[in-house]
Amino acid sequence: MIEHWSSGRRQSLAWPWMLTLCSLVMLAVRVALETGMGGVEGQSAGQWGFVPADVMAALQQPPADWIHAGIAGLFAALFVHGDWLHLAGNLAYLWVFGVTVERALGPWGLAASFLFLGALANLVLAWQTGASTTPVIGASGGVSALIGIYLGLFPVSRMGLWLPLGLYLQFARVPALLVIGSWFTLQLMYTVFGPESGAVAWWAHVAGFVAGVMLAIVLRLFLGRAALQIQDD
Repeated sequence: MIEHWSSGRRQSLAWPWMLTLCSLVMLAVRVALETGMGGVEGQSAGQWGFVPADVMAALQQPPADWIHAGIAGLFAALFVHGDWLHLAGNLAYLWVFGVTVERALGPWGLAASFLFLGALANLVLAWQTGASTTPVIGASGGVSALIGIYLGLFPVSRMGLWLPLGLYLQFARVPALLVIGSWFTLQLMYTVFGPESGAVAWWAHVAGFVAGVMLAIVLRLFLGRAALQIQDD
């Protein structure tokens, strides 16, 4: 169980409808793949994602021809997952950090950040593994971008965590910088030292997070976002 805390009083907050919509789309795609609904019977989840080699080949074409299946897959892959465990893990992180990001940037700001920074993270992955013909799917690039935005906008916030201590659970308020910093360190270590043929797109995690932090810094410096206050979720 994870909660966000602030020094202010709890307020009545709008429901994060864009986050809900994105989650429902991911669930609908997973159900369609699982049951063969919508004419996808016999298709694998990978057919809905992108292939790094195809993306890099498409980028060799003139920009007017970039609207190509390989390029579109950079966006479509964000809503496709290989199994329910893969989906559940991404949804957990999406909701932990996405609720606050949507309240800070608004529903359309969240959607644009998730889609475009997630696609950018996938593009970095395609560039890094350009010869690979293995399809890539998953929302992790976009989710990592939202984590980066969260940290960039609210670097001194604290997160409430239930920590296992022996036979008991102890609630503690931990700095978000420590929680997210530990997570990012693991992503970076796996990116550098992990197997290149692994099933997890570590480069997309790192690229998405860095892009999210950079966007948050721009928002704080140039759009007056420095005055944002963290709110209870």
